Amino acid sequence: AKCVDIALSSCTDVAYTQTMYPNFLDQKSREVIEYSSEYILISVLHNLLQGECNPDLRLLGCSVLAPQCEKDKVIKPCRHVCENLRKNCLPAFDAIDMAWPYFLDCDRFFAGEEEGCFDPLSKLRGEVDVEEDLPSDLPATFIQFKHHSYSQMVSILKKTASKCSHIATTYSIGRSFEGKDLFVIEFSTKPGHHELLKPEFKYIGNMHGNEVVGKELLIYLAQYLCSEYLLGNPRIQTLINNTRIHLLPSLNPDGYELAAEEGAGYNGWVMGRQTAQNLDLNRNFPDLTSEAYRRAEIRGARLDHIPIPQSYWWGKVAPETKAVMKWLRSIPFVLSASLHGGELVVTYPYDYSRHPMEEKMFSPTPDEKMFKMLAKAYADAHPVISDRSELRCGGNFVKRGGIINGAEWYSFTGGMADFNYLHTNCFEVTVEVGCEKFPLEEELFTIWHENRDALLNYMEMVHRGIKGIVSDKFGNPIKNARISVRGIQHDVTTAADGDYWRLLPPGTYLISAQAVGYSRVMKRVTLPAKMKRAGRVDFVLRPVEAWPSKLLRRSMEDVYDPYDPLELFDPHAQHGQPEARGGSPPGREKPWWWSYFSSLDLHKPLWLLKQ
Repeated sequence: AKCVDIALSSCTDVAYTQTMYPNFLDQKSREVIEYSSEYILISVLHNLLQGECNPDLRLLGCSVLAPQCEKDKVIKPCRHVCENLRKNCLPAFDAIDMAWPYFLDCDRFFAGEEEGCFDPLSKLRGEVDVEEDLPSDLPATFIQFKHHSYSQMVSILKKTASKCSHIATTYSIGRSFEGKDLFVIEFSTKPGHHELLKPEFKYIGNMHGNEVVGKELLIYLAQYLCSEYLLGNPRIQTLINNTRIHLLPSLNPDGYELAAEEGAGYNGWVMGRQTAQNLDLNRNFPDLTSEAYRRAEIRGARLDHIPIPQSYWWGKVAPETKAVMKWLRSIPFVLSASLHGGELVVTYPYDYSRHPMEEKMFSPTPDEKMFKMLAKAYADAHPVISDRSELRCGGNFVKRGGIINGAEWYSFTGGMADFNYLHTNCFEVTVEVGCEKFPLEEELFTIWHENRDALLNYMEMVHRGIKGIVSDKFGNPIKNARISVRGIQHDVTTAADGDYWRLLPPGTYLISAQAVGYSRVMKRVTLPAKMKRAGRVDFVLRPVEAWPSKLLRRSMEDVYDPYDPLELFDPHAQHGQPEARGGSPPGREKPWWWSYFSSLDLHKPLWLLKQ
């Protein structure tokens, strides 16, 4: 047998060019493979799992069906790659009631590194991209102001985390539709762990793939935080020592690739904006704002921690959107900003108008004063946004101080900022960082210097208001206790360790804490105008023997359902189909995905059916 070119349409993007027949399954030709149930499976997996674990699974399958061939010798794929993928992706198969494919048996068809194997996913990791060789004598503060490809971005983040390994780490919150990791770099004195009373902060860039400035700013910011911390910059050291910071430079790497094909300087308003699924991520989140407006008319109803409606899951949910929602559930974020492009202004919730037919209508949240304070913290520290000239980018917003309520600018539903505020404790604003969405490289240095202090100033705002611990009389933390502020119809809840953070502008407040089974405790708190750190307000709750059923219902109505689809998400369920909600129709012995293999008469994949 000799090496031959790969001619399988579902395997054309593997990291090698030649294979050999028969393959590991003893399939002796391309035609036999193409009509096999194994090949049909890898061809439709992206549909069955709605992008989850793909294209990883498809490439892994290709490495078995069309293994790499060099010098007329077949090379097996690496076992550790298979094992990692099986660990991460098995829940996705369980969710659609499908068994793990036999031909992805990590022991049978894969080899250890000592045997000489290849990584079939290397192309996804950006490890094959050749980087420029930089001089070895560059100063520690050196930042290369350029546009970064996906692989270059990953490399920079990993190198930065390695350089500052005592305060930084990288992790992925999930994958894009085309399989790229959504990489985050984190800065903290204990990377990878939440610390008691230390607030969690995040920046998200490149939500729209063609709006690239936010992505580059966060890559530069990561390098800046690392080098300045090592140099002993007191402002940066104080920030990192007291805050856990998460930077996600690119939420839409698939869209970025499309925009990058047009090149810098092309001020495209559409190309690459959406994901590979043709979804606008900032319209893809659940519409909780409409529900908040409905609740606002009900006395005593809370405008916080609103559950995701079941009908939302009947629509098309991007894996990127799902990844962010699960990220928000896993970390008790306090403050956030999403960096966009196309204007020069800071907007804040709500982004959806109180009256749906009104495209431009001031629609404030209960925390209007705090949101204005947050928006101004960025705008006032930005030399161009704070410039009083109206004959410039963003000049339309000069009389407003460079900030505007989102719905008053233009109304839209399904936005990420409204979702943060109404589903979690997190306050998020949107920063439009410039009128050019994809500027030339020579402009990036100036853009960085215009935004650097604003980025830092906004992060420091996470320390405004109050923070504390809610516990019982024995000192045991109370999770999901509600922290209420009289006059503000929006509560925050305590994290797993009983700690909380409540952003508030200066003033005097009546703050109360309550939890199911405990009596409510109220305190009067005054925050001076010059106070720039969170005041410590702890609560000790005492148990009550009889808990009024009315209060119990109100306290529990918005607690996340333990069977929430976000946690047990079936990415390709029959959303909205009558039989899914009615009785069991006849012929249910085979799962819904069985129809994908209807063209196979004698060789249907019984090995995919769970016993």
